[in-house]
Amino acid sequence: MVCFEQGRLTLDGCGVWRPPAALTFAEKLDFLFSGALKILEECQPAAVSVETVFTARNVSSAIKLSHARGALLAAAARSGVPVFEYEPRLVKKALVGYGNAEKPQVRSMVLSLLARQRARVPLDAADALAVAICHVHACPRGQ
Repeated sequence: MVCFEQGRLTLDGCGVWRPPAALTFAEKLDFLFSGALKILEECQPAAVSVETVFTARNVSSAIKLSHARGALLAAAARSGVPVFEYEPRLVKKALVGYGNAEKPQVRSMVLSLLARQRARVPLDAADALAVAICHVHACPRGQ
């Protein structure tokens, strides 16, 4: 979770959680939904920001990602937290200044913007933090 107060970005927390591999796909979606509900209840964010669905080379992976994204959006809706969606190119442009930036460039900028707290940023969380930082820059204060 990224906070913006007094003109400064701060990292309030982040992490990565994955469903156990032994679960069925439906159980994995439930794991994500339940986990997201718990995080939203504990952290009470003002907003949730997510990337829009993008076209992927692997259609099967894109469909699974879309299902997982849907579980997270449903958790936000259940919690009453507003959701803001950003295209991946917009996120990259907001952080790096270039819509076709590569993942390492985005991660580097996230770590740069959160320089004092970079040790707390798992690399797998950098993409999600990039979307949160994009939201901070794109959205009027208070949302």
